[in-house]
Amino acid sequence: MVTGVAGEHMAAPVPNPQFVLRGARSAVHALHFCHGAQGHPLLLSGSLRGLVHVWSLQTRRPLAALDGHGGQCVTWLHTLPQGPQLLSQGRDLQLCVWDLAEGRNAVVDAVHLESVGFCRASVLAEGPQRWMLAVPGRGSDEAESSPRPLLLAGYEDGSLALWDVSARKVCSRVACHSEPVMALALDPRRARGVSGSAEKVLAVWSLEGQQALQVRGTHELINPGIADLKIRPDSKILATAGWDHRVRVFQWRTMKPLAVLAFHSATVHCVAFNTTGLLAAGSGDQRISVWSLYPPT
Repeated sequence: MVTGVAGEHMAAPVPNPQFVLRGARSAVHALHFCHGAQGHPLLLSGSLRGLVHVWSLQTRRPLAALDGHGGQCVTWLHTLPQGPQLLSQGRDLQLCVWDLAEGRNAVVDAVHLESVGFCRASVLAEGPQRWMLAVPGRGSDEAESSPRPLLLAGYEDGSLALWDVSARKVCSRVACHSEPVMALALDPRRARGVSGSAEKVLAVWSLEGQQALQVRGTHELINPGIADLKIRPDSKILATAGWDHRVRVFQWRTMKPLAVLAFHSATVHCVAFNTTGLLAAGSGDQRISVWSLYPPT
């Protein structure tokens, strides 16, 4: 069982961001780390005004601004495992596929979405040139898939459901929150995950035998409202984006609070980690803060 309250007083002083990216010109709602040509590290950001900015982490300046969502908020970004292709989801009910090869920035395909809610898409890589895309919708359309891919989904009633995509049925459902689920993350190494909602509680849950969800405990926060959360790729650190303008950092295994990053002056809408341990946070104050905390060993 995991229980506790995330206090605001940490043992060590919190450092300043390693650097801050300015120039999004509107609230930042989505972030994604990736690599560009010659392996150069990039950070992608999606804005309230519908632009996707491509930032160089070397020069700390924007390389390009992609405009494909008609001025509507960009809520999710993801790069495909093979090839320089980008997926962007917007509140214009479009999920765009971008070709970024050799300096291009063109939309080459798009998927029309049925729902304009807060639900973000998700991608499962099934092979070098094959991947599955889950998008929010009202119905239960069929999905062509390989044997037993599983999908976790959070709902407005505060529950989580584990779907067997091939059979198009729910394997397990569990009540985690009293408010709509706003974000969730799964640690496949430990078959354990965490979710946040409009309330001031994080729920920690496990995936038993790849088919049954079970709540393991809750962690109470000081203020309500989690917009996003991410587990670092090495499964050691958890970061949450708060409506109270703060990023909270936890030791993932124990849920011990490590830091409260009080840099931003508006809601923090999104967080993202890269494989080297950098943490990025995007806010309604139009800034992106980039932090180097507890580097991987």
